[in-house]
Amino acid sequence: MEWREAEERACQYLRSLGYLIVARNWRWRGGEVDIIAKDGDTLVFVEVKHRAGGRFGAPAEAVDSRKRKKLLLAAKAFLGKDLGKVPVRFDVISLLGRELSHFKGAFGEDG
Repeated sequence: MEWREAEERACQYLRSLGYLIVARNWRWRGGEVDIIAKDGDTLVFVEVKHRAGGRFGAPAEAVDSRKRKKLLLAAKAFLGKDLGKVPVRFDVISLLGRELSHFKGAFGEDG
């Protein structure tokens, strides 16, 4: 499975839970967010990680402090003047082979 297929699977999964996909591969000067979705009133920034096998550890382990910081900055950039007015959450979707795991609220605004 390549990264595009992994992201598509993640979107399908989120839609099955009732999430509305707002943006995919949203780019800004500091990087990219794989998926931005709405879960009710909450705006969810989703990082998708995929690995074919577990030889190099779980995919979610790749969301290190540097990546978390980038996602926090991306949320601030995306929200702009609405920062603080909209509930925000940071999720990680991990695909190890074909097995999907969803880490809802994987980290907070403090990283």
